[in-house]
Amino acid sequence: MTTKAKKPSKKIKKATQKEAETIKQIFLEHYPDSVTELSYTNLYELLIAVMLSAQCTDKRVNIITPALFEAYPDPISLANADLDAVKSYINTCSFFNNKAQNLIKMAQSVVEHYDNEIPLERDELVKLAGVGQKTANVVMIEYAGANLMAVDTHVFRVAHRLGLSDAKTALKCEEELSKKFKTDLHLLHQAMVLFGRYRCKALNPECEGCFMQAHCRTTQTFKV
Repeated sequence: MTTKAKKPSKKIKKATQKEAETIKQIFLEHYPDSVTELSYTNLYELLIAVMLSAQCTDKRVNIITPALFEAYPDPISLANADLDAVKSYINTCSFFNNKAQNLIKMAQSVVEHYDNEIPLERDELVKLAGVGQKTANVVMIEYAGANLMAVDTHVFRVAHRLGLSDAKTALKCEEELSKKFKTDLHLLHQAMVLFGRYRCKALNPECEGCFMQAHCRTTQTFKV
């Protein structure tokens, strides 16, 4: 049986712009060269890994992808893949039925419309099956160092706990963080992911000795 996280009993006071700047500097000091923990060797592999990582751990994705990439090393091979065969490679990943369909449709679009090359523009990436704004942003952040913010469950939780956002959706939270931080968004995205994944966890956050303790508003869990 799972229990839903309790909502804070009172509205959390939002961080001022000055506090946000301080928080930004602390994150950059602790995570100066942060990158994704997904394993990939090219843009095609990165896009697939990010698509699979939706509501699935990076660790699990990294277990799945080597065999998948070996079987389908490029968009053409994936575009012509058998659906059940793709499913068999990713069936330990959450929502693997839908993800398998989207992977094949994505590859077919890349072959048909982009000359077998994954487009490296956000507006083009979001036209591909299974690629929303968050996925496109993560790809652009990781592969091109684009000044973009992507909000997953970790970033959403950290942003709320630190009073950086009170948005009810990931996209609105992304907008708020982008306005507050303005620059170094790619580094801040990954810093907040790692901070949320390993220290500011949804359950049992490691608060003692935390370098963000002075800026923490709450230990409540927030979900996208």
